[in-house]
Amino acid sequence: MDYEKISKQKAKELFDSGDIDKVEVGTFKGLAFIHTYLFGDIYDFAGIIREVNIAKGNFRFAPLMYLKASLEHIDTLPQGNFDQIIEKYVEMNIAHPFREGNGRATRIWLDLILKKELKQVIDWNLVDKDEYLSAMQRSVVKDLEIKALLKNALTNQINDRILFMKGIDVSYYYEGYSEFKTEEL
Repeated sequence: MDYEKISKQKAKELFDSGDIDKVEVGTFKGLAFIHTYLFGDIYDFAGIIREVNIAKGNFRFAPLMYLKASLEHIDTLPQGNFDQIIEKYVEMNIAHPFREGNGRATRIWLDLILKKELKQVIDWNLVDKDEYLSAMQRSVVKDLEIKALLKNALTNQINDRILFMKGIDVSYYYEGYSEFKTEEL
């Protein structure tokens, strides 16, 4: 089974079908909807809160015993300006609610918040992979770097299909998947 191809096809369908407009913006419920949509044909745990502790490198994501409370807290965080939105995004990244596919689902979730609140999205093509990954690692302690990086990539092209498809490809590239171009699937 080709996970990348299947989930990129689903990402394309999410946009083209208009189902992306059904996402509850800025909530865990909305993120779970996106995750289920992208990965429902691949993982039986799609959209379901993980039941294991996980780490990446030597960083441990939110411990299982605090995960539900953390997600409830994130739902209540304000999202009225750019700084608040990125702070909320950083918190959701630390929570890492799913066993797999968090980054890809959460970047779409972030763009939907930015689109709703600021009428902007991130042009992920302008965000360097290494700079992004190191800024996200450091965002746990200090979020200035990730804020600066993402602010410089904002665009008003909030309904641009090509930008969305390229953004999906970049998002997958961050996670090591680059075999297929979303637009061509």
